[in-house]
Amino acid sequence: MADPATDAQPSSTDGPADGRLVLRPPSRRVERRAIGWWAAQAVAVVLPPVFVLVLLAVLITPARPWLLLSAAVIGVPGLLMILVMPYWRYRVHRWEHTDDAVFTRAGWVRQEWRIVPLARVQTIDTVRGPLQQMFGLATVTVTTASAAGPARIDGLDHAFARDLVEELTRITQATPGDAT
Repeated sequence: MADPATDAQPSSTDGPADGRLVLRPPSRRVERRAIGWWAAQAVAVVLPPVFVLVLLAVLITPARPWLLLSAAVIGVPGLLMILVMPYWRYRVHRWEHTDDAVFTRAGWVRQEWRIVPLARVQTIDTVRGPLQQMFGLATVTVTTASAAGPARIDGLDHAFARDLVEELTRITQATPGDAT
């Protein structure tokens, strides 16, 4: 399965010879189109309250200074988030899979690295919201019985995500374990 977003091929070993999985930086990047998707999400969060506050400032003259100040308090950091966050997330988000595990690293302010042993996988899902569909992207979610919740790989090409889910499902079914 070819992946155009690969920085490096996965290593042939998962860790020490005793079979333990070792936390290591995953090698694959998400699709570059994820930058636009994350920026569009940020715009969808920041723009509506700023628009409402500016509209109210136009309509309610006595409250105009306070409403415009409120719009600026939301809009300035929001603009910084729109301009910086997508590129920062792209630099951080990585993923990789081997025959034994799925490795993920995600976040931009709070970063999380995860290893999901395939012997513990209960479900593998693909999610595509409306914005993801516009950008041709998908999210693969790998769920175990872990209290930490599922591992997510955001920003994958839709067709590649479909192939990845099929491959992970095949590997998971062939991996001995009780998925708990």
